[in-house]
Amino acid sequence: MIGFGEFQIDYQDFLQKLSKIKAILFDWDGVFNTGIKIDQTGSPFSEVDSMGINLMRFGFWLKNEQMPVCGIITGESNHVAFYLAQREHFQSVYYRFKNKLQAFNHFLQQQNLESDQVAFVYDDVLDLSIAQECGLGFLVRRAASPLLQDYIKANGLCDYITTNSSHDHAVREICELILGAMGMFTKVVEERIAFSELYISYLSERQTITPYFFTLKDNQIVQNTPSSKVGF
Repeated sequence: MIGFGEFQIDYQDFLQKLSKIKAILFDWDGVFNTGIKIDQTGSPFSEVDSMGINLMRFGFWLKNEQMPVCGIITGESNHVAFYLAQREHFQSVYYRFKNKLQAFNHFLQQQNLESDQVAFVYDDVLDLSIAQECGLGFLVRRAASPLLQDYIKANGLCDYITTNSSHDHAVREICELILGAMGMFTKVVEERIAFSELYISYLSERQTITPYFFTLKDNQIVQNTPSSKVGF
């Protein structure tokens, strides 16, 4: 597929895996941004990536007649991530998890999903325990990590490696790849341009979703809506 990255499995196998997906999880640092932080203000996201996620969710909704689950699992507390999840009506945010598999297993239980029904977008060592379990793994390329990328490839820990890095909108690349693979890109774009009744119905359903926030307290997962510095 012109303009896309590096598949690690046969494309037909990729399509088969994609057909099972009902949820998309994102790491935050190194996926939506370069991972650079300033004080306690956190690390940002791009509206280009946000639009990609919205279009992708619309595509899933059109194809499957069901809203896909969307969430974030991060090792840190990041107020910008909380803001995006609230604004875009994600279902779940897990924060301050160093053992991300712990969060992933809780997410599966909360959303009544099997591991092969989840796609995961990630970039670093902290994410690989989930990459071993998820249905589809999308690795965000980073030129500074050639040995890690080789390790991930050698151990079959991803299905696709992006052409673009995080600061060049790798999330948008993945979203458009998924829409194209589902055969939904043109319909999604045209319905969105028209602000059609279908898109309005999707948006109305999306807007009813309120994220649940989870973190660790005394090594137990607890629901906890964090305070925000960005005003959601």
